[in-house]
Amino acid sequence: MADSSDDAKGIEQLYEYGERLNEAKDKSQHVEDYRRIIEAAKSKGIKERQLAAQLIPRFFKFFPELSDKAVDSHLDLCEADELATRVQAIRGLPLFCKDTPEQLSKVIDILVQLLTAEENVERDAVHKALLSLLRQDVKASLTALFKHIESIDEPSTDENLRERTLFFIRDKVFPLKTELLKPQDQMERHITDLIKKSLQDVTGAEFKMFMDFLKTLSIFGEKAPPERVQELIEIVEGQADLDAQFNVSDGDHIDRLISCLFMAIPFFMRGASNSKFLNYLNKHILPVFDKLPEERKVDLLKNLAESSPYTAPQDSRQILPSVVQLLKKYMPRRKSGEETNFTYVECLLYTFHHLAHKAPNATNSLCGYKIVTGQPSDRLGEDFSEYYKDFTERLSSVEELARATIKKLTQGMAEHNKAMATAKTDEAKADIQAQRQNTTTGLRTCNNILAMTQPLHAKSPSFIGDKRINLSWKEATKSSAASTANAAGAKRPATAANGSNNNAFKKGRGAGGMQNQLVNRAFEGLSYGGRGAGRGRGRGWGGRGRGRGYR
Repeated sequence: MADSSDDAKGIEQLYEYGERLNEAKDKSQHVEDYRRIIEAAKSKGIKERQLAAQLIPRFFKFFPELSDKAVDSHLDLCEADELATRVQAIRGLPLFCKDTPEQLSKVIDILVQLLTAEENVERDAVHKALLSLLRQDVKASLTALFKHIESIDEPSTDENLRERTLFFIRDKVFPLKTELLKPQDQMERHITDLIKKSLQDVTGAEFKMFMDFLKTLSIFGEKAPPERVQELIEIVEGQADLDAQFNVSDGDHIDRLISCLFMAIPFFMRGASNSKFLNYLNKHILPVFDKLPEERKVDLLKNLAESSPYTAPQDSRQILPSVVQLLKKYMPRRKSGEETNFTYVECLLYTFHHLAHKAPNATNSLCGYKIVTGQPSDRLGEDFSEYYKDFTERLSSVEELARATIKKLTQGMAEHNKAMATAKTDEAKADIQAQRQNTTTGLRTCNNILAMTQPLHAKSPSFIGDKRINLSWKEATKSSAASTANAAGAKRPATAANGSNNNAFKKGRGAGGMQNQLVNRAFEGLSYGGRGAGRGRGRGWGGRGRGRGYR
């Protein structure tokens, strides 16, 4: 009974202190009352500590000489054993900054530490407190938040805290951008600068998260001037390490390069230059294409194909020799018994057409064509007839293989249709449907190849520089199911589109959803490992090392 009586007495005294302070015109005359409120944070009574958690921040601004003591005592309450006291103390933290903005950075730091709370109600209180501070002073709050993910400058940043901060920014801050980022242009520029600073050491998933957000900002919207789009492409170029010395054994760099090129394509479509990307590929990647892992080759060629329509004439002239060399490798002059990778051929032919359309006379010395532009680079006085014969024989060879494959795939489609009619289970039907999709994509690939090879038999061909060829893997993007799968982060299903077997495209790798499987793999979750030597803590693009997934 004595303990209960003491608790009641302590609570009554706290109410008295609070009422006196509330009613006093000159609250500084009641410094002893506030001092006793602070001391109540160490009380054994739970109710007393909870009441102290309410009163300490309420009168904090009136007693600057007790500020350190008040904050320290309140922090003790944030770490109390009982959940209710912790939640009450957390809710009071934003009040410390209401009239004393110099406390904001410190309070943000405290709240970030509390983001690791295990109890949902406690974590929810932390989120609401942070949002309250963001509404009080968005610029200072964002700056304080982002310090916890700028790992290059803050090497002591705790990984768990960093991730929780990222999740909070992603799930709570980004969706409220319209409300929080005011004045719009100024705050959008501020958060852009914070994000750019944070990109020095990020995973693939983190980078995609930030880029997806930046694209939603009005300063980078559809009406943005060219320099803004160029700013976005420069961010992607920086992440791709296009100034780094290339090492073909550095799988992480290859993953980042290919994924970043895929992400850059929409910016190329909006007028940004692809020069730096394509020249890096031409100088460092295409010469060692054979040494790349098989799974990366097809994604690289697809991205190259999709980038090619936006290439400048000068860059087209530089890259064409490498493309022709690869074309000859994958279009054998005569039947060799080796499998033909039709997707490689489709990608390379598409790239060839678009680059040659920009620099047509460059093909004279590469393929033996006779295209007259009136420039010295026409080289019309030289005999390249052997090149023409060699190239057209290769075209004829791949056409023969493509037609034979179309015939087999057409027969296979008839068999799939018969099997579907007799299939009993949903599983069997799904399997047959997948085979039908493989076959359909394979037919698209071969038909595209034939459409692109036929004009190239002329001695002065007209190169395809428009959108008449719809790349085989792009077909599936029209499907709502594919769009749904992509939105959910699903990987591309295996299909015929990427197959290397000229009979059945057995090595197929997908047409649906996101065109770049490396991007999907790199962007799953938010936690990946070993970025490679000399890059901060080393967060890897493709998922080795840290590997703590978060769904």
